[in-house]
Amino acid sequence: MQKFAVGQAVRRREDDRFIKGAGTYLDDMVLPNMAHAAVVRSPHAHARILSIDTAEALAASGVLAVHTAADIHAAGLGILPTITGFPGLDKDGLRHPPRYALTGDVARFVGDPVAFVVAETRSQARDAAELVMVDYEDLPSQTVTATALDPTASLVWPEFGTNRCYRFNKGDRDATDAAFAGAAHVVRLDLRNNRLAPAAIETRCAIGDWDAALEQYVLHVSGQAVHSQQSQMAGHVFKVDLHKIRVSAPDVGGGFGGKNFVYPENVMVMFAAHKLGRPVKWVADRAENFLAEIHARDHESHVELAFDADARILGLRVHTIANLGAYCSSYGTIIPSLSTFQPMGGVYSIPQIDLEVHAVFTNTVPVDAYRGAGRPEAAYVIERTMDIAAAELGLAPDELRRRNFISRYPYTTALGSVVDSGDFGGTLERAQNAVDWEGYQERRQASAARGRLRGRGLGCYIEVSLGAPSEEPEIRFEKDGDVTLLVGTHSTGQGHETAYVQIVSTELGIDPERIRFVQGDTNLVPTGGGHGGSRSLVIGGSAMFLAAGEVREKARVAAGHLLEASDRDLVFEDGTFTIIGTDRKINILEIEQRLREASEVPAAVPRTLTTRRHYERSGINFPNGCHICEVEIDRETGHVGIDRYVVVDDFGRIVNPLIAGGQVIGGTVQGIGQALLEDVLYDLDSGQLVTGSFMDYGMPHADDVSDIDVTFNESAPTPSNPLGVKGAGEAGATGAPPAVVNAVMDALSPFSVRHLDMPLTPEKVWRAMNQN
Repeated sequence: MQKFAVGQAVRRREDDRFIKGAGTYLDDMVLPNMAHAAVVRSPHAHARILSIDTAEALAASGVLAVHTAADIHAAGLGILPTITGFPGLDKDGLRHPPRYALTGDVARFVGDPVAFVVAETRSQARDAAELVMVDYEDLPSQTVTATALDPTASLVWPEFGTNRCYRFNKGDRDATDAAFAGAAHVVRLDLRNNRLAPAAIETRCAIGDWDAALEQYVLHVSGQAVHSQQSQMAGHVFKVDLHKIRVSAPDVGGGFGGKNFVYPENVMVMFAAHKLGRPVKWVADRAENFLAEIHARDHESHVELAFDADARILGLRVHTIANLGAYCSSYGTIIPSLSTFQPMGGVYSIPQIDLEVHAVFTNTVPVDAYRGAGRPEAAYVIERTMDIAAAELGLAPDELRRRNFISRYPYTTALGSVVDSGDFGGTLERAQNAVDWEGYQERRQASAARGRLRGRGLGCYIEVSLGAPSEEPEIRFEKDGDVTLLVGTHSTGQGHETAYVQIVSTELGIDPERIRFVQGDTNLVPTGGGHGGSRSLVIGGSAMFLAAGEVREKARVAAGHLLEASDRDLVFEDGTFTIIGTDRKINILEIEQRLREASEVPAAVPRTLTTRRHYERSGINFPNGCHICEVEIDRETGHVGIDRYVVVDDFGRIVNPLIAGGQVIGGTVQGIGQALLEDVLYDLDSGQLVTGSFMDYGMPHADDVSDIDVTFNESAPTPSNPLGVKGAGEAGATGAPPAVVNAVMDALSPFSVRHLDMPLTPEKVWRAMNQN
């Protein structure tokens, strides 16, 4: 087999430069004559801005400019864009308040940007920001999701007369009501999906520049979706032709969705650079990242699950209040609605589902996509309720799941999603074998002998490969004999530089060392959907696979011409076309060279093998899997330790098991963090962010997790794309929270604890054990 072939666990090519410290991150970039910026942010959760005095700041050493909302309005800058319309909204539609890069009337969360200071150095800009005098009139704030629609709640946008952004409904309510009316047993549960901060290693940062020769705004950004940012800022904010804005992203130190969006700071560095005629750089410190980067999750849900006398599900009701924060972020409106309904119900055959979502405004940081973006919320809803149901019905959790698994494909869910493939029972069985399911009771007794509680939890999940539906990569044959892959997806650590090269090397037999990889620059790659929704290999990989196929067929025609042979007499292997039964052959790179050197070729023969290929998906697909977690709880402290963790995933065809496994482990650790540690909290009275640093916001460390055993069930490749792949990037964060919480609840069963909301901190667990 070829050394760098699809299916092999090849180490990532890009890691060589990372481990040697040769990566290029945005804060490493120093442009000639570059200025630096700092942001003046509201210290109030809700306050009317009476005046802004910039005189003292402007007079400070090194200060070049201080911009306020008046400046951007005078320049005609538009609002930050968001998705505002989709099926399922009630008659009132979606209330969409305007958000500008700077606010000049009312600040609506702690951290809302009100001024932008530019100076010669970063320290001068930060010092001058302290001198901007803003006179505020404090207003009542609302930060709690569950009470945002109460009659007594203060209003974030009084002009709407409500904190409701929209009401969304999906499913047949009458049919669901009928199913519940005929049920033998109904399980009810209230649960919270806690608010999270993405907290990537690299904080957000941006450099704006103005290319006077091209009359082009330039944004260098630590981001994930350069083409999306380009189109949104051109069409909505700066209101210029698309080619008048260039967005590029170097190496990115993690994003997880949080760097996908058009942020105020991205707009302001471009605006300031254009005004000054020199580059302007802004880098967030960690506190700023907590204050002003999007947050995630933050749902309050009431769940009901109806069963017949044989413990088969008849219907599911979910009523959710979803926090959007103070503004509609780029994609935040679709997370609790479109992104959540598609996997709702999980891996189970549920005849009727009624989902209702009330998305609400609060005086908090806007909420948007974070690893999983709606799918972890849906998985947690069903998997926690299934464990509660198993206990109430007197069945083992795995038995209840087996009775209700989807078993025939394609399967159309009650909300209209079409699950094209899967092996849910087989995946569960593989996971049970891997974790030594039968040996659990012996391990539980051993834990008890050490004075510890042991629990076991399942998380059978399904998620959805979403994101932009098309890609148009290019395989470019260069004059120097190498090949360049230009792709519009974007890697922030997922290993695209390796996986795409594996696909092309496998299909064309080209030495990986001869293949370059280019991404993340709108001037070099004209189109692209970035990453998000586990789309990169599904869409970008499929497009690259098809492009490679076109290259191969073009090369076959050219080889026939150059070898003076019929196409039918050629065999292709390891990058070389050979005339059957002879030693006459020609390598694909030599074909390109010969075509370049030829003064003319027949009309049917291509002039170059360089190929761009547009691919648009025909349907979404559903990655799925099973997590099994075993925990030990210290009776004295309430500390939860992960003792054993197994994952079996169905991602269809696996391009690189090593990369896919790494993605699963990373996502699983993030899911464990949500389950046990992470929680963004605001003070109820003042609306101040309480968890504004890593001293207050718990992040998982290496000693918070055990080894995570990851294997794959490749028995059900998806027919929805040419590669047969299903998305892998967000699966770990989807399956982990219910598996961990179910394990802890199992351990706490002797204390008659029915449910605890995430995160299951030592204090919360200790109180549950000592409630009497």
